[in-house]
Amino acid sequence: MYDDIGAKIAALRRQAGLSQKELAQRLTELGEPLSDKALSKWEKGATLPSARQFLLTCRALEVSDVSGEFMGAGLAHGLDAAGRRKLHEYADLLRRSGLYEPRPEKGRAIRLYTLAASAGPGQFLDDGDFTWIDAQDAPRQADFAVRVAGDSMEPKYHDGQVAYVKASPTVEDGEIGLFSWQGSGYIKRLHDRPDGVRLRSLNPAYADIPIPDPGQLRVFGRVL
Repeated sequence: MYDDIGAKIAALRRQAGLSQKELAQRLTELGEPLSDKALSKWEKGATLPSARQFLLTCRALEVSDVSGEFMGAGLAHGLDAAGRRKLHEYADLLRRSGLYEPRPEKGRAIRLYTLAASAGPGQFLDDGDFTWIDAQDAPRQADFAVRVAGDSMEPKYHDGQVAYVKASPTVEDGEIGLFSWQGSGYIKRLHDRPDGVRLRSLNPAYADIPIPDPGQLRVFGRVL
């Protein structure tokens, strides 16, 4: 079963003309930070995506008939291209009517990554190791959260504090972001100037981290 799902994801990815890295980036932009290594494990059948990861992967690959693609069944099964278009047109009419909108959720939960994103010496942000936390008081634009380790971002972020992140593949100069550099995760302020790119702490006791090759700096999002 693992092999079947992984092989299908790989086939759909290739059909869409995407590399593993490009698909992982799409998932990150949809609020599900993922490495191309984790995606490779899915495709090889070594691991399975969570339900949320699976559905967002289908969205990233523009799979409209999930059950049809992965189980050979579903509403669109047995229909030709014209029939599938008619089915999608009818679904669109139902959405536009406003009569079948989902009820607002009473609660809200987001992912808290349990390996701390460092505000000190650095620790890798594992893309699969997280727990769900109540996020009623989190900023509305927050997509996930990480727990701060260290004091390099004081006085704004403290050791043990939960920091909320808006998933994004880029941050602007001067913004505080969540980064991965040389296998370690950092909450830092981006210093992007003509003289070079650096990750800067708010605590003056910590030196800047120079980034000699900005193309290797991975951005998970903007810290709120």
